[in-house]
Amino acid sequence: METLKIIKIGGKIINDTVALQQFIEDLSKLKGLKILVHGGGNLASETSKQLGIKIEKVDGRRLTDQKTLDVVTMVYAGKLNKTIVAALQAKGCNSLGLTGADGNLIQSYKRPVTSIDYGFVGDIIQVNTSLIEILLKEEIVPVFCALTHDKQGQLLNTNADTIASELAVALASSFSVELYYCFEKKGVLSDMTNDNSVIETLDLEAYHTLFQQGKIADGMLPKLDNCFNALNNKVFKVCIGNPKMIVDSNSIYTTLQL
Repeated sequence: METLKIIKIGGKIINDTVALQQFIEDLSKLKGLKILVHGGGNLASETSKQLGIKIEKVDGRRLTDQKTLDVVTMVYAGKLNKTIVAALQAKGCNSLGLTGADGNLIQSYKRPVTSIDYGFVGDIIQVNTSLIEILLKEEIVPVFCALTHDKQGQLLNTNADTIASELAVALASSFSVELYYCFEKKGVLSDMTNDNSVIETLDLEAYHTLFQQGKIADGMLPKLDNCFNALNNKVFKVCIGNPKMIVDSNSIYTTLQL
C-alpha cells in the first residue's frame, strides 16, 4: 500500500514564528502523500484572556462554552488555518484549509454530560475518507483545524490529537499510515524537568506505569491515548517528537508500540 503521512503540529511551535516557518519549509519538502492537522490551543487561550473569557480545562481538555467556541472558531479555522495554508502555498505546496464541516469531512456528536460538562466539544462519529482520497489523488495537502460538526448546524471543538488519530484510523484500510505528533519537545520524557530524557520506545505497559507515577503531563495524556488508539486500529507507525523527525531520520524521538 502507498504510504500516507499524517502530521499533527501543536504546542508552542504554533506560537513561534521561526519554528513554524521551519516546519512549513520541512513539510513542503516532504515527499509523498501527506495530511496536516494543527492545534492552536495556546493562541486560543491567549485570545480568550485578551477578551476576558475564562479558560477551563480538565485533564488537558478544554471546556467549551459558546464564547470559547467563538474564539476557537476564529483562531483555528481563521487566523491559524489560513496562515498555515498561505505559508505552504508560498513554498509550492498546494494545500486546502479545512474544518470537519467542509465537505462533511468529519462528523461528530456533542459529548454527553456526565460528571463533567465539556460544552461544545465533539466526539468523532465518522470520517469522509472518499473525499479525502480525492484530494490526495489530486496532490492537494488537506490542512485540518480542530473543529468538526454534528451535521445539524453546530460546530464542535474537537481535540486536534484526536482528529489526527481518527483520520489515521479511517485511512489505514487504504494506505500504510504513519502518524506523527510534533511539538516543541524531543519526545515523551521520563523526567519532565529534563528535555533530554527522551523515551525512544514507549509501549502501553510503560505508559501506564509512568501515568501511575505522575510522570505524564496533563497535555500529554490525550495525545498518548490517541497514539495507542491508532496503533490498536492498524495504523502502521506512530511517533511523538520535534518536527525535525519528519525529515531527519537521525533525530531522537519517541516511537509508540503496543
